[in-house]
Amino acid sequence: MKRIILTLSIALFTVGVFAQKKTTTSAVVAFDASTSLDNLPKAENKTVIAAVDPGTGAIAFEASVKNFAFANPLMQKHFNSDSWLDSDKFPSFTFKGNLVNPAAVNFAKDGSYTTDVEGTLTIKGIEKKVKVPATIVVKGGSFSATSNFTVMVKDYGITGTPIEGGKVSREPKITVRADFK
Repeated sequence: MKRIILTLSIALFTVGVFAQKKTTTSAVVAFDASTSLDNLPKAENKTVIAAVDPGTGAIAFEASVKNFAFANPLMQKHFNSDSWLDSDKFPSFTFKGNLVNPAAVNFAKDGSYTTDVEGTLTIKGIEKKVKVPATIVVKGGSFSATSNFTVMVKDYGITGTPIEGGKVSREPKITVRADFK
């Protein structure tokens, strides 16, 4: 009887550990808005806060706009200016959503799982519903999540001569990567 109780206790503890929310402060969001006319509109932010709740499938991230690093400092200044992303007024990008099918990802078993994530992406204070593909790789009790997608800059009120002139993509590629231990 004691053996059964001990086995059940261990099993319940293991389920509880995997059901806890996992967070990181070193997720990465990168974007590539380069075009055939200009290869420089690329940036990366390596200080993104991300959270996943394996039990519910809830996912969230927040990226400080000022932490996006460009190879060209002038481009970074334009990116943060009030005519572009206005980082003083809108200091962060956020996403809050859920795995579309949380049962498709077994956070307790090593493997690679492909699923969709659906939620609200907020840029410049404008909220848009999005549905994007994601890959979750589980290994040794830890997991990583990656998503690649595009956004239309005009949907978030981002316009300007460089976009109209073809130097900045109207539909930049976004990559989100996070490792959860």
